[in-house]
Amino acid sequence: MKKIILSAVAVMVLFSCQNDNNEATTVASTAKTVAKRACASDEVLKTQLAEDPTLAIRMNQIESFTQNAMLTGRLVNGKVQIPVIVNVLYRTAAENISDAQIQSQIDVLNQDFNAQNADFADVPALFSGVKANVGITFVLEGINRKATTKTSWGTNDVMKNSKRGGISPTSPTTKLNMWACTIGGGILGYAQFPGGSSATDGVVIDSQYFGMSGTGAYPYNLGRTATHEVGHWMNLRHIWGDATCGSDLVNDTPTHNGANYGVPAYPHYSTCTGTPVEMTMNYMDYTDDRGMYMFSEGQKSRMAAIFVSGGARSAFGI
Repeated sequence: MKKIILSAVAVMVLFSCQNDNNEATTVASTAKTVAKRACASDEVLKTQLAEDPTLAIRMNQIESFTQNAMLTGRLVNGKVQIPVIVNVLYRTAAENISDAQIQSQIDVLNQDFNAQNADFADVPALFSGVKANVGITFVLEGINRKATTKTSWGTNDVMKNSKRGGISPTSPTTKLNMWACTIGGGILGYAQFPGGSSATDGVVIDSQYFGMSGTGAYPYNLGRTATHEVGHWMNLRHIWGDATCGSDLVNDTPTHNGANYGVPAYPHYSTCTGTPVEMTMNYMDYTDDRGMYMFSEGQKSRMAAIFVSGGARSAFGI
């Protein structure tokens, strides 16, 4: 069983990241070729924790509630349907992604969170007992578009602020806001974990990796960047726990040495205690889009816990 960390100080340590200072995450790089997947969710969280010490307390409370909900079976009853608002910020025609490309991303989320993705059948027999149909659906409610002169937005949430040239979120306590824009710095996307400010709540995806058509760039052209980031928005951690042999606070995912890239050959063994086969095909790893195609039952329970009465995103539950 993976160790559960519940102290407020431990929350600070759990989400501490191994690279870049705050200024480095707001780089103005416009490079569009990404050799390895890079998600800035934990780096952004580290910055938010430093700026708001009370966030650690709120996240600790959410973690305690989550663990109790999973232990007692107090999980969401009925369907969870997530209304989605997509906010497009563009300087070029390519960045002004089409309605069809946006809809393709919603379709991918619905497939991946309902075990309807074709590659779900590729989950190895070793993990067949824990592969999950999360049972959460997404409905596109609106698209906002805004022209900009910015070449990249960085990861300091400027794109979420209309007064700073971005688009402020629409009803963030009851709708999932997604921003499509050029992030820069080789970052594919990032999300805000439950517990943060509603003024910045949501998911940011670089427009080049949003959906399955138009600007989609191989090997991140199957919409899985959003699946990964929405997983964070629903309280999932990276599968390696952002530390060597770290914990993702889920009991049925193997302990990973660290992030995996590309499409690792199966079986890929960890050198952590017990040398387990790593679940490299999990959406919360760093593999290419074609290499990730499952959530686990433990991850499903963790996500479901935030939607019950009293949960961090209970307003979304039906």
